[in-house]
Amino acid sequence: MRVLVTGGSSGLGAALVQAYLARGAQVLNCDLKPPPVVEEVAQQPSRNPGADSAAFLRLDVRSDDDWAAAVAWTDAHWGGLDVLFNNAGVAGGGRLDVATMDEWEWITAINLFGVVRGTRAFVPMFKRQGSGQVVNVASLAGLVHPAGMASYNAVKAAVVAFTETVGHELAEYGVTAHAVCPSYFRTGLVDAMQGSDEAVGAVIGALVTNAPLGPDDIAAAVLEALDRGEELILPDDAARAAYELKVTDRAAYDEVMRKQAARLNAMGTT
Repeated sequence: MRVLVTGGSSGLGAALVQAYLARGAQVLNCDLKPPPVVEEVAQQPSRNPGADSAAFLRLDVRSDDDWAAAVAWTDAHWGGLDVLFNNAGVAGGGRLDVATMDEWEWITAINLFGVVRGTRAFVPMFKRQGSGQVVNVASLAGLVHPAGMASYNAVKAAVVAFTETVGHELAEYGVTAHAVCPSYFRTGLVDAMQGSDEAVGAVIGALVTNAPLGPDDIAAAVLEALDRGEELILPDDAARAAYELKVTDRAAYDEVMRKQAARLNAMGTT
C-alpha cells in the first residue's frame, strides 16, 4: 500500500504514519517540517525508505506547486498512490463579533482549501489507475456546531460535504472517500491555535488537555473504520454520542449548545 499523509510530522499525522508503517505500507509524509529523526528527501528519485520509516517531502497545503511536486514524487517513486490522507490542519475559532476576517481566511485556506487542492491534484492519477482512497480529516465540529467556533465549524462542515461529493463523483473510477470526525483528543495542534478570542482558546485548550484519548488511539480507530469501508468515521465514543444526540433528539441538542454558548458569553470577550 502506498500512502501519502499531510501533516505527518506531529500529532495525529505522525500517529497515522506509524500506524500505516506498522502495516507494512510505504508512506510519504508531507509537512512543512520533517519529524526530528527524518531527513528531507525532496525530489531524490533514489530514495527508498525502509519498512520502519517514511519518506519526507516538504509541502505547504496552500501551494499548488507543492501539490504538483507531491504528485510527481509518488509517480516517480511508486508509480501511483493508494491512499491520500488529507490530515494537515490548524486550530482556530472565536465568537462572531471577536474573530477577525483575517482569522477566517487563514483557517479556510488551510483546513478547507488545503484539502481541496490536495484532492484535485491527485484526481487525474486516481482516475487513470482506477482505484484509490481519499481520506479527509474533518472534525466532530463538522457535524456538531458549538458556539465560539464558527470558522472552525464552517470549514470542517465544508470538508465533510466536499468528501461526500468526492465519493459520489469518483465512485465509477473505483475511488472511495472518507471523512474523519473525531471529538477532542490530546494533540499539540492547540499549541499553535490562533485567534483573538482568548476565552474560546482557553476553553478549547482545557478540553484538549483533559481529553481521555491521544493521537495513537484515534489513528488506530480510523484505520479499523477504513478496513470496514466506513465513509463517515466517528472514531471515539464522545463523537458518536454527540452526533447521535443531534440526530435523535434535536431539541435536547439545541438546549445543550445554547447553554454552552451562554457559559461562554458569561466569560467576557478576553
